[in-house]
Amino acid sequence: MYEFTYRRPSSLDEAKRLIAEEDGQALSGGQTLMPVLRARLAMPSMLVDLTRLDELKSVSMEGERIVILGATTHAEVASNPLVHEHCPALAALAGGIGDPQVRHRGTIGGSVANNDPAACYPSACLALDAEIRTDRRTIAARDFFTSMFETALEQGEIVTAVSFPACREAHYEKFPNPASRFALIAVFAARLGGQTRLAVTGGGTGVFRWQGGEGAADQGGDLATASLDEAHFTGDLHASTAYRMHLTRVMAQRALAAIG
Repeated sequence: MYEFTYRRPSSLDEAKRLIAEEDGQALSGGQTLMPVLRARLAMPSMLVDLTRLDELKSVSMEGERIVILGATTHAEVASNPLVHEHCPALAALAGGIGDPQVRHRGTIGGSVANNDPAACYPSACLALDAEIRTDRRTIAARDFFTSMFETALEQGEIVTAVSFPACREAHYEKFPNPASRFALIAVFAARLGGQTRLAVTGGGTGVFRWQGGEGAADQGGDLATASLDEAHFTGDLHASTAYRMHLTRVMAQRALAAIG
């Protein structure tokens, strides 16, 4: 590790000011950021801890939308009665992230801001047409996840909440890496407005909507032959490109079967 300044602000306004003062980096759960710092892949001069800001922790309903504030942990999402009532698939997704230690430290805001190509939440955001709220604006999920580990966030911008529509016709099917519990391949399936939506994570290049599979599902076609772009997938020591593509079809079929 290297030397840096650690600051624990008492308000979001103070956090924004600290980040703007110098090369500050927001710290939420730290489940990805800390390993990155240890490897010196990033070297911010200041860490600004958001985890103790009560104004960034809660789950509430705004009309027909579930609003989860950015510092809410995975464990809190998994156990929240509002999430269970209005989108049980999202609660199940959160309950399957990592292990208990990760779930009690990691946050939804940190996860979507990091946009790991094998993370779980980005698939729910895309499939459910979520909105990512920051201290500056609201960004539609389809515009937020731009590339592997990249988002539409600007320098110093903080994810303050993620808003999901209520949706009981949804299911998350995950084939986890047995060591990391990240998705080797996972598919979040949802039916919104009478249409099927399928979002895939774990392919290797970043989360994406599988539109070929969506069209096949809505038209009563076979997912086994639906068009699937190989460019979304990479191979590594855990799985080849071909295997990940095969798993995508299998996980999507299982997710849709669970919805009924």
